[in-house]
Amino acid sequence: MACFLVPAAEAVITTIAAKVVKSKEKEPETIQVQFDGTEPEAVEKIPFSRKMKWLSNLLWGGSGLLAFEHVWHGELTAWFPFLSAANNPADLTAMLQEMATTGTAMAVLVTAVWAGMLAVAASVEKKAVRPRLVRK
Repeated sequence: MACFLVPAAEAVITTIAAKVVKSKEKEPETIQVQFDGTEPEAVEKIPFSRKMKWLSNLLWGGSGLLAFEHVWHGELTAWFPFLSAANNPADLTAMLQEMATTGTAMAVLVTAVWAGMLAVAASVEKKAVRPRLVRK
C-alpha cells in the first residue's frame, strides 16, 4: 500500500547527506598502482560521497519501481489522498503496519546490499594497492 515511502524517505536523507559530505570533502586521495611490472599509474580512491550516491541511487530506483507497481494496482492515485488506503480508517492501520514491516525490511535490505558493495570496493582498492610478487 505505501511500503515504498520508507525507502523513499531514506533516499531523501541519503541524498542530502551525500551533498553535505561532498561539500566537506577535500581533494580525492590518489594512490600509485603498478600492475605486473608495468609503470605505476596514479589512481584516485573512491570518495565517500560517491559511495553515498550509490546508496541514494539504489533507494530512489527501488522506490520508483515500487511506486509504479502501486500505481499499476490502483493503490496510488493522482488525486487526494493519493493513497487508496488513506480513505478508510481500517485500511490506514494496515497501511501503517505494512510501512513498519515491509517498508523497513526493504530499506534495511537495500542498505545491507550497499554495505556489501562497500566491502567489495574496499577489497578491490586494497588489492590494487598491495604489491604483487612476480614469479620468473
